[in-house]
Amino acid sequence: MRDSMAGYNQAITEIIERRFSCRTYVPRPIDPKIREELSKILKELTTGPLGGTVRLELVAACPDDLAALKSLGTYGFIKGASGFIVCAADRDENAMEDCGYLLEKAILFAMDRGLGTCWLGGTFNKSGFSRKIALIETEMIPAVVSVGYAADRRRWFDSYIRRRAGSDSRLAWDTLFFDGTFRKPLSRDKAGAFAAPLAMVRLGPSASNRQPWRVVRDGSRWHFYLQRTKGYGSRNMNLFKLADLQRVDMGIAMCHFDLTARETGLTGEWLRAEPGIEKPDDLTEYIVTWQCGE
Repeated sequence: MRDSMAGYNQAITEIIERRFSCRTYVPRPIDPKIREELSKILKELTTGPLGGTVRLELVAACPDDLAALKSLGTYGFIKGASGFIVCAADRDENAMEDCGYLLEKAILFAMDRGLGTCWLGGTFNKSGFSRKIALIETEMIPAVVSVGYAADRRRWFDSYIRRRAGSDSRLAWDTLFFDGTFRKPLSRDKAGAFAAPLAMVRLGPSASNRQPWRVVRDGSRWHFYLQRTKGYGSRNMNLFKLADLQRVDMGIAMCHFDLTARETGLTGEWLRAEPGIEKPDDLTEYIVTWQCGE
């Protein structure tokens, strides 16, 4: 079954498996029909699974955008993008997870329609992007996504950045998924019907390829935890009003799990219900639970 709201033409697993961070594009406008479809979907993606409010807008690329991207290092090497999807999120408790979830859903739709994309995480509150979407005081821009038609031959720099970020490597299955406790890895066989959703979580993009998601099966519940990387602490991010990109990463993991589960006929809902499972260290944070349906 396909996601009826988003209207994917291909299987979610196929889209996720072939996704890559596209930094080099053919400098031509997006087909008007595809642009209209994408803009329509962005207007529908307003409330995340945790209730946070997000605003997604497709804006045309212009030379001023390069200044905002160059301040974020290698993001300045995006070439030929036709436009950007800008994510404005309310400054509430669940904003970052919901931003990651909804923006990844839009990215998968864009890829399904033959477009290339690249996540650009950071804080764009004072950039030209904020002016383009008329950012208000209660909102922040934790990420934008470049979009356009991928060049037939990826530039050597694309490959260099991908190797530098470790984007082609993934943490081992038994370091990400657990059975009842963090001391007991969950095998693929015991994951059963949920092996596919978990596999798609493992393939998710993440800031600096840290892959911070950890999932513990607890009967009919799947608890999602954030395994923080030192230096990504939420305290400093709140103090300096910076985007908590590892929480955005958790939203991406939720999106991959949710869409794949639904596509394979599994039902459930997201809820917050701290299970009291012993955490391996102080860097591990409980985020959310997927409760299987009847």
